[in-house]
Amino acid sequence: MKRWLRGMGPGLLVTAAFIGPGTVFTASGAGAMHGPALLWAVLFSICAAMVLQEMAARLGVVARQGLGESIRASLPHPVASIFAVVLVVSAISIGNAAFQYGNVTGAVTGVMGALGDQPEWNLQPWITAAVGVIAFALLATGSVRTIQIALSGLVAVMSVVFIVTALLTPTDWNAVADGFIPRVPEGSLMSVLALIGTTVVPYNLFLHASAANERWQTGDVKDSLSEARSGTFLAIGIGGLITISIMFVAAGTFELGTEVTGGELAQRMFANLGAGGRWLFALGLFSAGLTSAVTAPLAAAYAAAGIIGFSKQRKPWAFRAVWFLVLAIGTTFAIVLDANPVVGTIFAQSANGVLLPLVAIFLLWVVNRRKIMGEFVNGPMSNLLGFAVIGVATVLGCRHLVLAYGKAVEYIQDL
Repeated sequence: MKRWLRGMGPGLLVTAAFIGPGTVFTASGAGAMHGPALLWAVLFSICAAMVLQEMAARLGVVARQGLGESIRASLPHPVASIFAVVLVVSAISIGNAAFQYGNVTGAVTGVMGALGDQPEWNLQPWITAAVGVIAFALLATGSVRTIQIALSGLVAVMSVVFIVTALLTPTDWNAVADGFIPRVPEGSLMSVLALIGTTVVPYNLFLHASAANERWQTGDVKDSLSEARSGTFLAIGIGGLITISIMFVAAGTFELGTEVTGGELAQRMFANLGAGGRWLFALGLFSAGLTSAVTAPLAAAYAAAGIIGFSKQRKPWAFRAVWFLVLAIGTTFAIVLDANPVVGTIFAQSANGVLLPLVAIFLLWVVNRRKIMGEFVNGPMSNLLGFAVIGVATVLGCRHLVLAYGKAVEYIQDL
């Protein structure tokens, strides 16, 4: 058990990153619309995340480098290197700024929901700024241990809040058991892909590899790798339990077939859960938003540092400049915009859709190179699972692009 706990630090960063407002709203929307029928999709997404994140952690432990460094070192041709730099910096750094808007506003939605009826003056800009300041304060410490401890506490809060809320929500356990049998009810394909897409995200691969490298810079590689794997599986498993709990709450709160999304979903959850449930759900949503608001800028900085080649220690100005810009842009948009950031969402979905299959393919290629991984290269089963995940990631990427195109058309038509 000690080995599992020792290795949880980098894994908890991943959990803190993917259990954000996007996951809360996606799982809630799937539960409200389809009940527990898509629990199998959550289980698959968690397994897929474990497969890819284990490879990323193994790269960091064995090769002693992050994913960005591996991309730069393995693409010596100038044209390929420039393409990789532009792709990663734009999709991860700029795209994360767009996602950061959702992270910050998710945390703010939690606070506003807990407050209930609002006073005459508008508190939202002040709460938004406060969330940005809290995230800045954690990142500015420059201590990965401090960040991990803070995020571990927030993940623990999320776990308790959503699990307790789920236990307090009436549940049809027969339907829950049926939900783990893979099937795609009519009209549920987009929800299936969304559940996978909100869990398996490309920037987490950069974040995990770099965090694992920093955590296990010394010591026996086999022992370090065992700790990293155990911690990864445990931390991502906790994230899966949180997602399942959120789906339970929505399935037990809404009538089957209810179609609600985004802020409307949050408001209805607050209204339907009652005073105590509203506070619990609001606390969980705030924690989800804040954890992602910290990890998204950090992941962008790790990715940019690795692919460009500047120092990835958290004190140098270049590393700080990246995470500060991502945090500042996302927070500023959250303060200024009253409506959904359509353009930012379009870009973020497009970036994620393009980057996820490419990064997954590259990661699989790297961990199969004996020159880099030595005896710790992928085995046949890991490769089989990896190719399966890449196939899903490709479908998911196409789906993101299609949705982004549709939203772009709607946005242009509304102008």
